[in-house]
Amino acid sequence: MKFKCIKTALLSAMLLTSLTVYAEGSKSGIESQYFDNSTKPTDDFYQHTNGVWLKNNSIPDDKSIWGTFTILREQSISQIHDIVNSVLSKSFSQGTDEQKVADLYSSFMNENEINKLGYQPIQAEIAKVNSLETKKDIASLVANFSKIGVTTPFDIGVTQDMKNSTKIIVELYQSGLGLPDRDYYLKDDKKFKEIRQSYLNYIEKTLRLVGDTDAKNSAKNVLRLETQLAQAQWTNVQNRDTPKTYNIYKTKDLATLSSQIDWKQYLDVEGLTGKIDTIQVAQPSFVKALDPIVRNNSLAVWQSYFKFHLVNNFSPLLSQEFVDNQFNFYSTQLREIKQQKPRWKRGVDVVQESLGESLGKIYVEKNFSPEQKQRMEDLVHNLLKAYEQSINKLDWMSTETKIKAKEKLSKISVKIGYPNKWRDYSGLNIVSGDLVGNVIRSREFEHQYALSKLGKPVDRDEWGMLPQTVNAYYNATLNEIVFPAAILQPPFFDMEADDAVNYGAIGAIIGHEISHGFDDQGSQFDAMGNMKNWWTPEDQKKFKEKTKALIAQYNNYEVLPGYHVNGELTLGENIADNSGLSIAYKAYELSLNGKPSPVIDHLTGEQRFYIGWAQAWREKIRDGQQLEYLKSDPHSPNKVRGNVTLLNQTPFYDAFGVKKGDQMYLAPEKRVSIW
Repeated sequence: MKFKCIKTALLSAMLLTSLTVYAEGSKSGIESQYFDNSTKPTDDFYQHTNGVWLKNNSIPDDKSIWGTFTILREQSISQIHDIVNSVLSKSFSQGTDEQKVADLYSSFMNENEINKLGYQPIQAEIAKVNSLETKKDIASLVANFSKIGVTTPFDIGVTQDMKNSTKIIVELYQSGLGLPDRDYYLKDDKKFKEIRQSYLNYIEKTLRLVGDTDAKNSAKNVLRLETQLAQAQWTNVQNRDTPKTYNIYKTKDLATLSSQIDWKQYLDVEGLTGKIDTIQVAQPSFVKALDPIVRNNSLAVWQSYFKFHLVNNFSPLLSQEFVDNQFNFYSTQLREIKQQKPRWKRGVDVVQESLGESLGKIYVEKNFSPEQKQRMEDLVHNLLKAYEQSINKLDWMSTETKIKAKEKLSKISVKIGYPNKWRDYSGLNIVSGDLVGNVIRSREFEHQYALSKLGKPVDRDEWGMLPQTVNAYYNATLNEIVFPAAILQPPFFDMEADDAVNYGAIGAIIGHEISHGFDDQGSQFDAMGNMKNWWTPEDQKKFKEKTKALIAQYNNYEVLPGYHVNGELTLGENIADNSGLSIAYKAYELSLNGKPSPVIDHLTGEQRFYIGWAQAWREKIRDGQQLEYLKSDPHSPNKVRGNVTLLNQTPFYDAFGVKKGDQMYLAPEKRVSIW
């Protein structure tokens, strides 16, 4: 998806906005009650800052993670639930957003009726699988299933052209797996073998629940087929090589990649015929590998595969035996979650998937003030100014490349809180009591919404996250940073707190998102969002040397026995963490206007800044979930982010007197500083 931006003023004309007025009489924003004073900050800063919280808090039974982000997400979902309840208490005309919210939520909460239906709501889709006559018909089924959210071997997305950011194109990408990552199929260590056996049992039970009398053999075939798909896919690290994923083919030439897929039929059913004549193929080698995979698996095997994924994708919306079966594997066995979320939370999730912005509009009216928006704008402006000054002072970059970097920085667009215009859901039909039908129509509605962008100008007003989402992002093809309202709360952003902790928390997150424009991937895009080299060869060489050192640094950290951080997979996020925190510190210094930082709660501003950073990453996580993240998540684990980032920040050493011999000490020549 592509989104709208609020243009910032040119940096050359932008005045630095001071926030120090908020420091007078304000609280520190530091949660010192969670300090573990038995651990020195110079030995384990994350543990020192969060140790008491980590000791006294356990992960709720219905969660795999518990920490700052999940706590705020729980708060957000409760607030959305209140909004849904307020809608339920009134009557609304047919076709209004409120009617749709009420009927969709009520259809999910009608558990008795859902249990009576069993898998009847998806029998029409199962019939499509059973009616396949030849493998040539697979193309049509894949297209139909991709519209309604069923996992298929390949899928499409509508996106901006990475080499012409004013144009919308279609991307064909690899898919098709039921486990979180290809490594789950291909690694032979004990843990992954156990997971594969559990997954095999889950596939068997799922197929048996919909009447497969030979489910045991069918399950073996499905797992073997998925393993073949996994073998054909690139690794997550390979996928980070952005230029290699940009491969433009004429649609009429797709058959040269894979003749076993009826591409004409596929494009017809997807609704793309006549709308496109070229397509971006993310992994051409994967598409080529589909030929032997399709050829070497019988039609019956493919039918078992599609039937399993259909049931798997819709299980949360079916009767309790399907819900429990899926929960037992994906939540309990894979992620060690002990208990299902309350039904009302799952119901809110369903409504947000289908009608998220209609709820978001009410959410921001109730929970996001103009004062919060203004103060965030001030923070962003200060971070951009600090970034400009930092670029000017870089000792490893030439003047020529600095000019291009500052041009890109000056054109970064900023979105804070919520979109300037809201989605129109008038074309979506929600029917009382028809849960699965409602979800199918919602997903088809989203599919058509995406296709409607083709041939039109890029919509710069669009957001890629809901306002009630606790997160933030950078979009390279729009060169924009986006901060939804829900993340702009303590401990990330505290309106009543002194500046230092806000700069250390939300300021570093702002810096993090800005830095994505200059990480190993974002740096390949110019100021207009086009994939274009703006570096001199020598500067690019120096940049890669620095990123290579950062990869090696993070590779050293063993998070679970035998499993380390993957420094290549997490490189972009690690660059953003290190650069974002560094820039946030410089912005905090600038906000002081040459005055010493105020001492609050016996802590200097510099100390509060770094504590603000560490307490923002407070988290406990189950081993199963951590393993999944190590294999598939481009972010380093939170404790690694909270500690390792600090090792590269020389002002941190000054703030806490870190010296040689301390566990938080890294020799100056080994510290990595990029931006």
